[in-house]
Amino acid sequence: MRALVTGGCGFIGSHVVRALLTRGWEVTNLDALTYAANPLNLSGVEAQTGYTFVEGDICDTPLVRALVRGADVVLNFAAETHVDRSLLKPASFVHADVQGVVSLLDALRGEPGAAFFHMSTDEVFGALEPPLEADEDQPFAPTSPYSASKAAAELQVRAYSHSYGMPATVIRACNIYGPNQHVEKFIPLFITRAIAGEPLPLYGDGRQQREWLYIDDFVSALLAAIALPRVDCVRAIHAGSGERVTNLDVATSICSLTARPVSLIRPVDDRPGHDRRYALDSSRMRGLGWRPMVPLLSGLARTVSWYQEHPEIWSRALSGQGFEGYFEEQYRTRLAGADTL
Repeated sequence: MRALVTGGCGFIGSHVVRALLTRGWEVTNLDALTYAANPLNLSGVEAQTGYTFVEGDICDTPLVRALVRGADVVLNFAAETHVDRSLLKPASFVHADVQGVVSLLDALRGEPGAAFFHMSTDEVFGALEPPLEADEDQPFAPTSPYSASKAAAELQVRAYSHSYGMPATVIRACNIYGPNQHVEKFIPLFITRAIAGEPLPLYGDGRQQREWLYIDDFVSALLAAIALPRVDCVRAIHAGSGERVTNLDVATSICSLTARPVSLIRPVDDRPGHDRRYALDSSRMRGLGWRPMVPLLSGLARTVSWYQEHPEIWSRALSGQGFEGYFEEQYRTRLAGADTL
């Protein structure tokens, strides 16, 4: 089997590339090497038989068309994904998350043998009041430029699939975490700052509730989705753990796992439009036999250990492509007026 993986040097993509190669796939990794990519995520992979790396943008349709040719599966993880950055520069999210997907879809129109798998998010549904869980047919209600870009991309996938009979699977996942994740994201940001003994900027009251899925469990869900019988339409699948906790609970657990005092947690001014609760109904995947295997506390412990043991990998992001400037703009003023818990 031959796969084209876009964004394979990023967090999720790098884990998928390794999983496919382990199973004997031929994998081409197309990555633009933006700030969120880290070639060290695939250290040791370069020499493996069946692996090819191509530096390029998914918006380059002629390039994508050439790479799609002959692929059995196209897996799209190339995207701008950070809500905070989408509030600062929303236009870049439309370029990567919408125009990039249209470029892939245009390339795939000429390759009817290739199945398309598109990575989406639970955030397309917006905030849900308990006990509501979003099933695959829940109406979209995105509230940030990021979630709106992902919803728009899904609508393009749906339109192309309906119009041209293209097989496509959309995988909507809850918050995924684990080794290799960029340090701007909530869990790695708090882990790396806790390791350094630096304040942890927690938005608002910290009672926003999120559902967390360890990266290995997401990869197993993706592999299960790839193995499903092919359909010449669009299919949506939810991959959620069902384990929902507050951001404050996660921050407190990180302090415990890094042996740091909870006084490092600093409540700061909330970001605009911060959704209070996400929740996925993943019963369809469970009905197919998939189950998440890593509880949150176990996954957090594994993740903390990885960041403690591999600073040579993640520290690259601290000085790369403007992270310091981003952190200054996003948090410095907030932290200046913050009190401890």
